[in-house]
Order: sequence, then structure tokens, then C-alpha cells
Amino acid sequence: MSTWEITFNQLIDALLPQLVDGESVTVSLVAEISEFTRFNHGKVRQTGSIENGSLSVTLMANDRSATESITFTGEKAADWPLLMAALATLRAELPQLPEDPYIVLPAGDAHSREVYDGDLLALDAIAPTLLAPMAGLDAVGLYAGGRSVRAYADSAGQRHWFDTATFTLDYSLFTAAGQAVKGTYAGRTWDDAAYADTLAASKTLLAQMSQTPKKLERGQYRTYFAPAAVADLMSMLSWGGIGEASIRRGGSALGPLQRGDKTLSPKVHLTEDFAQGQVPRFNQYGELAPLTLSLIEAGQLQNTLVSARTAKEYGIPSTFAEGGEYLRSPTLAPGNLAESDILAALDTGLYVSNLHYLNWSDRPNGRITGMTRYACFWVENGKIIAPIENLRFDESLYNFWGENLIDLTQAMQLIPEVGSYGFRDLGGTLVPGMLVQDFAYTL
Repeated sequence: MSTWEITFNQLIDALLPQLVDGESVTVSLVAEISEFTRFNHGKVRQTGSIENGSLSVTLMANDRSATESITFTGEKAADWPLLMAALATLRAELPQLPEDPYIVLPAGDAHSREVYDGDLLALDAIAPTLLAPMAGLDAVGLYAGGRSVRAYADSAGQRHWFDTATFTLDYSLFTAAGQAVKGTYAGRTWDDAAYADTLAASKTLLAQMSQTPKKLERGQYRTYFAPAAVADLMSMLSWGGIGEASIRRGGSALGPLQRGDKTLSPKVHLTEDFAQGQVPRFNQYGELAPLTLSLIEAGQLQNTLVSARTAKEYGIPSTFAEGGEYLRSPTLAPGNLAESDILAALDTGLYVSNLHYLNWSDRPNGRITGMTRYACFWVENGKIIAPIENLRFDESLYNFWGENLIDLTQAMQLIPEVGSYGFRDLGGTLVPGMLVQDFAYTL
């Protein structure tokens, strides 16, 4: 048991007796010890280590709740006075707040503990390991690795601890003309051979980028989407898609699927899969999600993400989602398309590696708009001809995951979350590539 875990448990054990009748409390911890190395033009520009922690304390009484965050150092002598000061502040704030008819009080006695070790690069080995294979390339990127902790405890008796060692490398390679290829490599165990393979694939695409970009007219094109692009499209379901609250309020992109007005391809199988161990199973209410939850099976909506708050509001069972009802550990099942056959199956059309600027153009009908980005190519007769100029698309998920879905690849890739605003993000999206026909490009 780590010093942080011992201190967290000591703080909770000392806090709970401080509560008075009618009070409930939840405490969440986010903490990390991480190494960061930032580089551009193939040279290190910034490197170092950080240790950071934050406790979020929520006090509830008389159908009211208030939250305050304090620094977590991992030393009880330093953290305990801050915790007691936060409790006093919350007690003073609560009477000034309105009642919340759907407040979720702590309940149950669920306990969990997951600790995942890894084999990460030492700080002094990061720069040479990353950059030696990139010699001669115009490379820019960020490596982040270390231990991350998520923990939860409440006055009902629930307590959870999640501790994992992970790394992410998010990089781009540029041509002299400014065209770029983007790549990611992530995991718990650094593998020189796997990194070399990832970089080699990026170099192959970079060589194809040296040709003059081809301008395409707007229209519908047969398109292969690489896993990174599929993950971008999948992420839209977390924003007014798979959440039960958005469906109930009439603004969900999956409303037509839920009502039976529209269908998806029987090739589409979407699951929340916590068996990967990428993120905690417990949510902000201390509830433990099942290891797997089928969301879409053979194109049919099986379950939505239902938070405890939504369950209380509508009188329905919870599926133990976070309050925001977003995907936490999604897996899109593979298909039958072999990786070696992708270009031949595409024949003539677009090879899209990445997308950006995604947004809903018509959310109730599942229409998404966005742009191509990074290493996107025009393909003829199964051969890459030239990179393309960026295109904007506007297309419905009921088309590209519906009747226009030709196949999904056999190979799958974990597209990691690489954000580090405040703390390093955890997890990622496990997806195959996909081949679709008649994908609509508008500009």
C-alpha cells in the first residue's frame, strides 16, 4: 500500500466522525507523479517531473450540496487542517443554497482496489529513447508518463482506490512544406520494438505526403477511416448521444435509434469495457459499473448510460454512469477486413487518418460535421496517389454506421486520451478502422 493510499484512508477515517446528524459527505482524489518531455524540430524544449494531488469534498444536508477542492500532499499533518477548513466552509455555504430535488446521497458499501504496475522510461532515458529514431525528422510532440491515482470514499461506507502506471506519446512529423503525419503510442510497458513499428508506419505515410496535394470537389466518396478517425467519430456519442438524459430531453443523436425510426448496421457492436483496466470502474457516486455493458448490439440500442441522478429524476434503473453520462472505456467490435487488404478494398476513394473540428450539425438526426486532417490521401485502384487538401464533411451516423458501412477491420487500436490539463487523462477508445461508401464531403 502506497503512502498516498495510507494517507487517504487516514483522512477519511478521521473525517467521518466529524459529521453531525443529517450530514453526508463524499471525497474524491485525483493525484499523479509524472514525467513530461516536450520536443519540436526533433529537439527537447522542456522536460521535468511533477507531483500533484487534489481532494474534492462534497457536503450534503437538507437536500442541498456544496463542493470544495483542496490540495492533497499525501502527508496527513499537512492535509488534515485543509480538510477541516473545507468542511467548515461547506457548512457555512449549504444554508445559502437552493434545495436540489434530484440530489444523490451516498448509499451502499461497495469497495474496490485496483493497482496496475508498469515498466516506464526513466526520466533521463526519455529524450534519447524518443528522439534517436526520429533523427533527421522535423518532429514535434509530448511524452507524459508516470503513476496516476483516482480514489473515492463517502459517509455511507463506500471506498475505492485505482492506481495505475501509464505513458502516452503524442507526436507529429512534418514535411518541408508543412504537411503533417500524426501518431500516438501508449501503454503501461514501454516496448522499443512497438515504438519502432509505430514510428515506421508514420514515416511511410510521411513519404507519401511529399507530393503535391490533390484538390477534390465536394461530393460523396468511398472512404477508409483509420482507427484514430473512428475514435474521433465515436467521441461524439459522449456529447448528446448515448446518455439517457439527452434522450429523455429530446436532443440525443440516438433518439431515432431508440425510437426505432432509424437503424444501424448489424456490424456495429459498442460496449463499455472496464475489463481493460484503463480507467476506474467506480463513478463520482461511488457506484461500481459492471465489467462490461453492451450499449449497441448488432446495430440495436441495448442500453444507454444512465447516471444515478437521471435514474432518480425519471424513476428508472441506473447503469452506473458518471453524472455527465459519457463513454469512459468504449470498445467498438472489429470486423472482417484484414489490414493488408485495406487499400485494395478501398479501391478508389479517400484514406482518412485523422479528423478535427467535429461538431453536431443536426444532433437530433445524428449529423456530424468536421474536417479531414493529417495524412489523408486520394487512392486509385488500391494505390495511394497523393495527399489531399483538407475537406469538410457533413454526414449522418445513420449512414456511415448504417447502410453505408461496408466493413470494419480485424485489427484494433487503442487511441489514448492524451490531455494533461490539470492532470493527465486516463484511458482511451479501442476501435478498428472502417470502410464506408458514399461519405458526404461538403467543402
